[in-house]
Amino acid sequence: MSRQTLAPAGGHGHAGRAGRDAGLLDGVRQWLAENGSDPTPARVAQALREQGKVLGDAEVLGAAEQLRSELVGTGPLEPLLADPRVTDVLVSAPDRVWVDRGGGLELTGVSFPDASAVRRLAQRLAAVAGRRLDDARPWVDARLPDGTRLHAVLPPVAVGSTCLSLRVVRPRAFTLGELVAAGTVPPGGEGVLRALLEARLSFLISGGTGSGKTTLLSALLGLVGPGQRIVLAEDSAELRPDHPHVVRLETRPANQEGAGLVTLEDLVRQALRMRPDRLVVGEVRGAEVVDLLAALNTGHEGGCGTVHANAAGDVPARLEALGTSAGLDRAALHSQLAAALSVVLHLVRDRDGRRRIAEVHVLEREASGLVVTVPALRWGPDAFRCERGWQRLQGLLGGGAP
Repeated sequence: MSRQTLAPAGGHGHAGRAGRDAGLLDGVRQWLAENGSDPTPARVAQALREQGKVLGDAEVLGAAEQLRSELVGTGPLEPLLADPRVTDVLVSAPDRVWVDRGGGLELTGVSFPDASAVRRLAQRLAAVAGRRLDDARPWVDARLPDGTRLHAVLPPVAVGSTCLSLRVVRPRAFTLGELVAAGTVPPGGEGVLRALLEARLSFLISGGTGSGKTTLLSALLGLVGPGQRIVLAEDSAELRPDHPHVVRLETRPANQEGAGLVTLEDLVRQALRMRPDRLVVGEVRGAEVVDLLAALNTGHEGGCGTVHANAAGDVPARLEALGTSAGLDRAALHSQLAAALSVVLHLVRDRDGRRRIAEVHVLEREASGLVVTVPALRWGPDAFRCERGWQRLQGLLGGGAP
């Protein structure tokens, strides 16, 4: 029997190669589905052999990698996602592929053959995540098996071409020292953050999309004592704290029959029954704020999470909007907030795309009963600069200097 490879000998056209590759892909996919196998390189190679393809070792490895990329990988985007500096890959057109390596968006030289190729990749990734993406349901927000966050929108909702967004979740969290070296934390600022964790103060990290909230929170959770149990409740599992005792809970969308929905509110309630020393909500974005504030008021010290806000001073208003939409009146929300939360760390991205802690605020209740934030520390190139709320923060931390 003659040896067959994915790369045909001279004289064969592109159409023939594409047809044979498509046939191999379909055969491998069917074999894996029938055998309930994950598409690892070894299983893909076995699937090739089961189809009667006689390949040399080098060809098997090459074919396995190619087919695995087609099955669970990201095709042309694979090299970009393999770059440890890349945090986001954004496709807005076949020839418009952008990445963020920590310094803002950069246009890459990667391209797709046409708009159909982008659509096929988006649909394939959605299928890998167990989600539907078609004309009847033209967008998807899901997590891939390796933790990468997937968002895609099909035409005609996305004008011209499928829009694909991939947020990379690295398997290892940054250390606080690395964040200082990267400029996210000013020199000497790590002392304040360590004291914040040691004092078991409840805090939120605020900021816009892509400002580094999850990265900072993961690093801070790595400072929690090894004897403490951290329970994470997340809409999409992105936190990767370097800690020996972490319990991870993740929401689940409803199936096509509308059953099986698990919300962040559900997870917060379940987390409270799991003896958490630190209750962490990946992103406070809905009705779960009511249960979180109630938990922080009933002995669950040191809880934390992230929230979208334009400035630290906007956090009380943001939480108020979330709480009132969940049925908690304004007065009750601010009463809970005053007793539950101590500190807000606000992150921004500067004009060069670098992420940094712009300000640290403490919470204070006014005579009106409403909670406001008071600036305690502000970013400085050499160190945090003290603001009028520093004395209060210093008292909460048990002394020390910024």
